[in-house]
Amino acid sequence: MSRIGILPIAIPAGVTVSVDGGDVAVRGPLGECRLPVPGAMKVAVDDGTVVVSRPDDEKQSRAMHGTVRSLVANMVEGVSRGFQRNLVIEGVGYRAILEESLLILNLGYSHPIRFEVPEGIDVKLEGQTGIVISGIDKQQVGQVAARIRAYAPAEPYKGKGVRYKDEQIRRKVGKAVG
Repeated sequence: MSRIGILPIAIPAGVTVSVDGGDVAVRGPLGECRLPVPGAMKVAVDDGTVVVSRPDDEKQSRAMHGTVRSLVANMVEGVSRGFQRNLVIEGVGYRAILEESLLILNLGYSHPIRFEVPEGIDVKLEGQTGIVISGIDKQQVGQVAARIRAYAPAEPYKGKGVRYKDEQIRRKVGKAVG
C-alpha cells in the first residue's frame, strides 16, 4: 500500500470537490483547478474528505496512487490558501520593475530581460530586489520562480544573481595572490 496514497484529504470550509468521470474539479475562494485523473485511479468524495484508490496492484497503478493523491491535495490547498515563492535579487545595479503583466529584470546584462507573467500568476515586488510569486497552481508557481531564477542564478564568489529567499549560497574563497 502506498503510504501517501491511502491518506484521506480533508476538504476545508468554502472548498468544493466534484468528480466527473475521469476529471476532478476543485473550486474554492481563490479560484478553480481541474485535473484529468490518469489511468484507472478512482477518486471519491466522502463527508468532507477526498479518498484516492487504485484498482489493482500493477506497477503503474502503484506508481500513480500517491502521485494522484498529492496532485489533488495540492489543488485543494491551492484554491483555499494558495502557493507562494519569494525571490531575492542581489548585486550592484540588479533590480526588478513591474509594469502590468511584464516583469523587467536588470541583471547585469547589456539589455534588460523582459519576462511576460503567465495567466493565473500574481507577481508583486518588495522594493526593487524582492519578488513574490503567488498563485493557485503549485507547479506553475514553482516553474515561474525557476525560470526567473535561471536568468542569473546566484554565483558562489560574491553571491550576485537571483536566489530563493530561503536558499543558502555556499560561498567560495576568491583567488589568492601568492
